[in-house]
Amino acid sequence: MNHIPEPDPHLLLDNQLCFTIYACSREITKLYQPTLEKLGVTYSQYLVLLVLWEHKERTVKELGEALYLDSGTLTPLLKRMQAAGLVHRVRSTEDERKVNITLTDKGWNLQEQAVHIPEAIFQHGCVSGDEFQNLLSQFKNLLDRVHESNVRTGHK
Repeated sequence: MNHIPEPDPHLLLDNQLCFTIYACSREITKLYQPTLEKLGVTYSQYLVLLVLWEHKERTVKELGEALYLDSGTLTPLLKRMQAAGLVHRVRSTEDERKVNITLTDKGWNLQEQAVHIPEAIFQHGCVSGDEFQNLLSQFKNLLDRVHESNVRTGHK
């Protein structure tokens, strides 16, 4: 009989930070779904709205940088948002390679309804306010370091 080796502890799923973060992200996104469905937007669309509510106007490139998405992922998302009447996509007159994204009145009006989303997520009781701030700080720090490493090593 062939001897099947014991798995290396480094290769156990439970020992993978990437998987834990990935699975946690998916679970958190599920918490948002019922609330976002009431607004008629997906989680990805909500993220775009957050950036535009804060910055008023962004190019596709700037949105991609803010959301860590490439244009191949972002463009179809923005086209769906335009079809839903949430955003305007306008090619720049100064540089036709740039597409400027702004909110429609409908997109701006969703902000009033969305203001309660963070509170609704907190009501699930997954983390306290202090835990939230601590986790947010740690994960922002991790994101910055991983992103910098990817930039430094040429990974996109």
